[in-house]
Amino acid sequence: MRLARYALVVAGCFALLGGMPVADSQQASGPAETPQRVQKATTSAVIEQPRAFGYVIGDVLTQGVLLSVDGREIEPTELPATGRASIWYERRTVRIEKDTAGARWLAVEYQLVNSPQAVTVAPLPAWKIVAKDTGEELPVPAWPVTIAPLTPENPSLQSAADELRPDATVAAVPTAPMKRGLVVGLVGLVLTVVAWLGWYAWRNRRAASTKPFARALRELRQLDDSAPEAWHALHRAFDSTAGIAVRTATLPSLFERAPHLNAMRTEIEQFFRLSAARFFAGQPLEHPALPVRAFCQRLREIEKRHEL
Repeated sequence: MRLARYALVVAGCFALLGGMPVADSQQASGPAETPQRVQKATTSAVIEQPRAFGYVIGDVLTQGVLLSVDGREIEPTELPATGRASIWYERRTVRIEKDTAGARWLAVEYQLVNSPQAVTVAPLPAWKIVAKDTGEELPVPAWPVTIAPLTPENPSLQSAADELRPDATVAAVPTAPMKRGLVVGLVGLVLTVVAWLGWYAWRNRRAASTKPFARALRELRQLDDSAPEAWHALHRAFDSTAGIAVRTATLPSLFERAPHLNAMRTEIEQFFRLSAARFFAGQPLEHPALPVRAFCQRLREIEKRHEL
């Protein structure tokens, strides 16, 4: 009897437990997290597309993409590969360049390498740029381009106006006026050169006959350095240059009248000291002391550089 009574109690407990609402495991632990797919940020790119029409085989199209997002420059992880990009295009070069404002652009050149039989839309392929630092993507969508064949599919059905024609004959350009102008120019050039050379020779001859040290140098060619006449000729050149009779005491007047001679001031003062000792003090002159002819030649070179 006791065992039967215990069995009835246990059965009742199970019945009660079966009738009680059992909390959902999800409710007990809270709402389940919905799995989310991690996506890279995508930003609209600023694109300079080529003209969308008027191309034939061999033409080159350039597509530019601004390497900047919201005023922030980006660096691509990699550049598009060169080579065949589609049935119509070959990607020739990919380069980064700057415009006049200093903005960086990715320039991609495509060459049309196939020719359709009729006017066709051949879109440039789509591609994208991925930023190196942030992984941000700049998609470049496909760009529709209209291309045309070089010749019509059935040339015989075209009108005569559409057929290729020989090049037009170019009229001959008269060359006689150009030849006359060339001759006149050459004659003028020759006359100018002759006149300049004549003036230069006349100036040198005139200077040789009028300039003081030029005259003295002409006289010294026939005299020895130690000859009194050679020293007198050089004295006359100094007197003519200064406009007065130059002595040791009046040398400042010479340099004031001819400041270009200051470059040889030491040699000139030495010449006047030796001359005074020779002609007024009766002292013998040592020949190597002053080579008068070479001295006069240097004075003549200075004089020539300052001729009018």
